[in-house]
Amino acid sequence: MNITLNFTRTLIMSLSIFCTAIYMTSTQFSPSYLGLGVLFGAIFGVALIGLDLLFKRFSLKAFNLVALGIFLGLFMGESLIFILKAIVNISATSQPLSSPTLEMAQVFLLLLGVYSGIFITLRSSEEIHISIPFIKFSSIERKKKDLLIDVSLLSDARILDLASSGLLDSQMVLPRFIVKDLYAQSESLEEQSRVKAKKSLEIIKKLEELPDLEFRYSDVDFPETKNSLSKMIRLARLQNANIITADMSQVQIPAIEGVRFINLHELAKAMKPLMQMGEHLTIKIQRYGKEPKQGVGYLEDGTMVVVNGGGEFVGEVVDAQVLSVKHTASGRMVFCNALTEKDYLPSYNSHEEEE
Repeated sequence: MNITLNFTRTLIMSLSIFCTAIYMTSTQFSPSYLGLGVLFGAIFGVALIGLDLLFKRFSLKAFNLVALGIFLGLFMGESLIFILKAIVNISATSQPLSSPTLEMAQVFLLLLGVYSGIFITLRSSEEIHISIPFIKFSSIERKKKDLLIDVSLLSDARILDLASSGLLDSQMVLPRFIVKDLYAQSESLEEQSRVKAKKSLEIIKKLEELPDLEFRYSDVDFPETKNSLSKMIRLARLQNANIITADMSQVQIPAIEGVRFINLHELAKAMKPLMQMGEHLTIKIQRYGKEPKQGVGYLEDGTMVVVNGGGEFVGEVVDAQVLSVKHTASGRMVFCNALTEKDYLPSYNSHEEEE
């Protein structure tokens, strides 16, 4: 893309210099006229490239809205000029408006119409279909955004289950530069990198074989950018997409200019079934808690379990009853009470006392 852009700029600069040089020497050929033509052409070319850099982040959606606004503004401007001419003809006096004044008024009305058309269109882009009958412009924001697959996701087999669920149909896009990096790593001398890359390539083949997924590739690359994450963010901005990843270091990354990071681990946490109050569980007490007689253990998925009365059983496995589940920034915490034999056999104990 960078090579194409540089070629286009060089072509525009050359054509600008060539056209102005031809124009300046068309009436009289002389070195001074030729030099002026080359100078003016270079200035004009630099101005065009400057506009390109100035509007670098000007999206295609905004360009289409501006083009539509210019069209509607020209129509409105011509309508105002027609009304002005009609008023001048009807109210013809002994001292009609001079031609330069009338022309200046027409130019002013035309500019007013174009300016109004552009900014009204930009500010009311979501209501265009109301003003133009039989045509409905669907908003980009209402469409489901594509999901760019991060390389960390390809080493997690859970992506196959998620892709098979149908939730991400026609949304998953894999950049080609990631595939190239994986092929390079599959031939690496380091065994761990080679095995991980081959596993990722196998997952890609399985994603391609899913019939309803409509898995796609993106050929856009940024050779001047070496960092893989920077490439992903640039591509996501360019294609108005989000990034789905399994890298835990990216969990805390905020949305960057409209690019959202969707983490597979966060999705897995969100889908975990919540424990209900009164539910029983078996937990190994691994350490003491902050409060007296409290013990702390962990479930298989890493969820912290705080057990009241579990401080006496550090290193042992105890039965506990769930009191509540609390959501924190680092995940879920389960609060329980340790169960004893008295808690299991209340009716037996009371019957024994009666005897």
